[in-house]
Amino acid sequence: MPGISGPGAVTRSTLRQQIADALRDEVLAGRLQPGQEFTVKEIAEQYGVSATPVREALVDLSAQGLLEADQHRGFRVHEYSSADFVEMIEARGLVVDGMFRSLVERFEDTSPVERFEDTSPVERFEDTSLTERFEDLAADGSGTARAPATTTPPGAARKSAAPANAARSAAGAEAGATPAAPALPRTVPPRLRPPLDPRTAAKLAGVRRRGEEAQRAAGAGDLTVLIGYDLRFWRELSALFGNAYLADFLHRLRVRCWVCAVQQLRRLDDLRGLLWSGHTELVDALARGDIPAARALVAAHHAHSLSLVGRSAGA
Repeated sequence: MPGISGPGAVTRSTLRQQIADALRDEVLAGRLQPGQEFTVKEIAEQYGVSATPVREALVDLSAQGLLEADQHRGFRVHEYSSADFVEMIEARGLVVDGMFRSLVERFEDTSPVERFEDTSPVERFEDTSLTERFEDLAADGSGTARAPATTTPPGAARKSAAPANAARSAAGAEAGATPAAPALPRTVPPRLRPPLDPRTAAKLAGVRRRGEEAQRAAGAGDLTVLIGYDLRFWRELSALFGNAYLADFLHRLRVRCWVCAVQQLRRLDDLRGLLWSGHTELVDALARGDIPAARALVAAHHAHSLSLVGRSAGA
């Protein structure tokens, strides 16, 4: 009866993945240029391994869209166009937006009173910072974020004033005065309910730390370091939505986006201050349940990417 092949199969599979990862890093770093050709034999000699795991790794990268296979000439790095990048960004936006919609639907069973607080924007954001809440969660393990320091329940002041306002309105009507138009209800973005459990909070804190590293690399203009942390940031963030297939699809799509972008961004001499660095803002928006803000940040990220790549293409 066929069964597990033994340690040899595991070793070969691991070697295949290691070679694929190394070649992907070479493409992302720009050391393997668009259109550059190479053979299985050349890569095998470079890494000092047999041809079989190299061929398997190259086939994997071809399936991911990073390489092109030629039956007679071996493999070459895929060349992306500006139109390719635009379509990739569009696809990426649809996937991320779908994730955010799923997050909203996950909390749809929460009552409107809990989801929409009758407070002003200033009152709504008078809360402890995300970092402080993460520290509290790590300290006591309760998973309950601290509530805003307020002694009056949200909207209580307006509710208590309602009878008095109605009386004044009636008195004005009797005196022949024109009654004031009713105030329009304010729309407040939904907030996550219930509070984050300790495990989710810890994972989100880890994603935020990854975002901090990505932001530092972006500020320094270190594209290679940024790509590594950015890919890890999005992979760990998408994993929180609980769909491994969707997370893997988004990761592959982001790899292709970076491969396409790198081909243009390497033309710029200095990238300091030019690369997107809104990672921690996005985590903070998701942590407080502000989906409109998260969507706005992602839309700004995509617009920034298109603008920067277009600029470097003309450099």
